Amino acid sequence: MAAKNEPVVIKKYANRRLYNTGTSTYVTLEDLATMVKKGEEFTVQDAKSGEDITHPVLTQIIFELENSNGQTMLPVSFLRQLIAFYGDQMQMLVPSYLEQSMAAFAKEQERFREQMTSVWGKGAGGMVAPDLSKMAPSMKALEEQTRRNMELFQNAMRMFTPFSPPPASPEPDRKPEATGGELAELKEQIAAMQRKIDSM
Repeated sequence: MAAKNEPVVIKKYANRRLYNTGTSTYVTLEDLATMVKKGEEFTVQDAKSGEDITHPVLTQIIFELENSNGQTMLPVSFLRQLIAFYGDQMQMLVPSYLEQSMAAFAKEQERFREQMTSVWGKGAGGMVAPDLSKMAPSMKALEEQTRRNMELFQNAMRMFTPFSPPPASPEPDRKPEATGGELAELKEQIAAMQRKIDSM
């Protein structure tokens, strides 16, 4: 049994069966996907060697979900860009960028859900007509977050590619200070990565 607040250990055997040591039951990839959606932490270990194989198992779950009926979520263009980054000097930056972007997206998603609850509401007889005036700000915030993430990533790519054209000047009505802190943090991360590359 896993200690409280510690990830549950899932053991994977040679016959590909997965065993949940927390519940003492065999589970499937679908069960693990459900655990992820519920926010339950777990690690997957090779039953024989004890090696942590959480990453390949989670990747396998994504592969299975992407091949399920009508559940495709990763656009072909994104997959091509991701593949192109393997072996590139930008590869070191991609995991951190994706992690931060997904965390920001999850935060916006939660806010959007709360807004949707406010929009639809529940009357005595069930669902009532939506208040579309409340929906627009949520969509705009989500689009703005996505735009900011893309700008940060594009700026980072320019720093790694010295011969590319300089970033475009901000629009007159946009305040550059709005992302100043984020850019400073990103520059520091890139500088740290560059120091690691230089030391290698």
